[in-house]
Amino acid sequence: MSGPALWYANRGTGVVLLVLYTLTVLLGISATGRGPGPRWLPRFLVQGLHRNLALLSTLLLAVHVASAVVDDYVDISWRDALVPWGGSYRPLYLGLGAVSLDLFIAVGLTSVVRGRLPDRAWRLVHLLAYPSWGVSVVHGVGIGTDANDPAFRWLVAGCLAVVVLAGVVRGVARLVPQRS
Repeated sequence: MSGPALWYANRGTGVVLLVLYTLTVLLGISATGRGPGPRWLPRFLVQGLHRNLALLSTLLLAVHVASAVVDDYVDISWRDALVPWGGSYRPLYLGLGAVSLDLFIAVGLTSVVRGRLPDRAWRLVHLLAYPSWGVSVVHGVGIGTDANDPAFRWLVAGCLAVVVLAGVVRGVARLVPQRS
């Protein structure tokens, strides 16, 4: 099956996923510790929004991967989507997408069974969300058909900037002693 609808679905979900995953990461940073975040929102609300946005992103990611696999204009199989080597279409960037997906699956599955895992184990696996997000950005820039579009470049730069800034602010906040 091929056609412009599948191409637009894949392209559109990829761009929207960049924004949704960036928001999910920002909410995750905000929902924990003394990092940046809206102080006027209760933490449980930020965490709930983080979880729901992650779930929405997961559903959209399924559409993104399925539209790439179903579209026979390029040769991407289900195996290529999950295994980071062996793909024939832009193998480096397709492989990075598979790495990101695999890391994301690990984060998602451990989150589903969080109550059955030691807190430290869950946290360590959940930290894989950061490299998953970063690798997905490189995947999108390398394999995406919008990579040369100035608006897409600004969007990527903005997403990178806010995540790095939030991470730095959170890191600095952890170093500053809390007032009692």
